[in-house]
Amino acid sequence: MRVISGTAKGRKLSVPVGDDIKPTSDMVKESIFNIVQFDIEGRKVLDLFAGTGQIGIEALSRGAKSAVFVDASSEAIKLIHSNIKKTGFEHNATVYRKEALRYLANDEKFDLIFLDPPYNTILAEKSIEKIIEFDKLNTNGIIIAETSISAMQISVDAPYQIQKEYLYGNVKITRIIKE
Repeated sequence: MRVISGTAKGRKLSVPVGDDIKPTSDMVKESIFNIVQFDIEGRKVLDLFAGTGQIGIEALSRGAKSAVFVDASSEAIKLIHSNIKKTGFEHNATVYRKEALRYLANDEKFDLIFLDPPYNTILAEKSIEKIIEFDKLNTNGIIIAETSISAMQISVDAPYQIQKEYLYGNVKITRIIKE
């Protein structure tokens, strides 16, 4: 696992041992960043269900102003801290060991939210509901949700809008915008 592009391009990241943390594959990660390539520079990013932190780190490498990493697992938090240190983004990153849905109740807002909850759960839908309920996304902000293709259909109401869904093998990426 490595950083694909930007100031930390090529840096190898620590990977989890076992199956408790499921990192996004390089192919899907590259596809995600092709989807948001013009929406990263100077943005405030939330990496929810951060796992290894690779998505938020990739955003920082590509010019995001700051990133918040949230995961409930102590193993994930150790990996995130290790990977942030390896890439030199300590001053742009904040890490919270917290259950994702509880974290969303705070008053912080973001421009770009990545969420990759465990597959075969309803956490993607619940997270999006909480993001909308607590108004976590700035106007013109973007949510990128990674789920399995068998996940429930995500639905949102104005001012949120599902812009497009992308399929990569058994992975579905949903781009949601707030107008």
